[in-house]
Amino acid sequence: MKTIASFTVNHDKLKKGMYVSRVDGDVVTYDIRMKIPNGGDYLTDGTMHTVEHLFATFARNSEFGDCVIYVGPMGCRTGFYLLLRDRVSGEQAIDLVRRSMAFIANFEGEIPGNRREECGNYLDHDLAGAKAVGADMVSVLRDWKEENMTYET
Repeated sequence: MKTIASFTVNHDKLKKGMYVSRVDGDVVTYDIRMKIPNGGDYLTDGTMHTVEHLFATFARNSEFGDCVIYVGPMGCRTGFYLLLRDRVSGEQAIDLVRRSMAFIANFEGEIPGNRREECGNYLDHDLAGAKAVGADMVSVLRDWKEENMTYET
């Protein structure tokens, strides 16, 4: 079988940040790397679940909501994928992720979509963990530019 693109990235060199993972037609897949791969510190299930609810809610309610195709966690628990239509520039995508992470870092109240009838695992959330990840990513992405979105080889 052919090796998929994400397995060709050298994870020993990958740092926290935001990268263009792939481009398929008019869809850009962004790698939002929140943890250092194989670093021993990973997103917990509850944290990841809460980040997903808040990140997806913010992004889909933004001015780019009609360009958001998918927001979801990586199986390795080191980050998230964000798939956007290419009508959103790289700089706009970075800004959207920055604002999403600030929203998560400062979120108070009931987690959107967190009622039994809305979520298949509504009891497994960690708002404090999500807020910590959001705050960390705000710092990581503070000066991030489009030229930083290429994987190191």
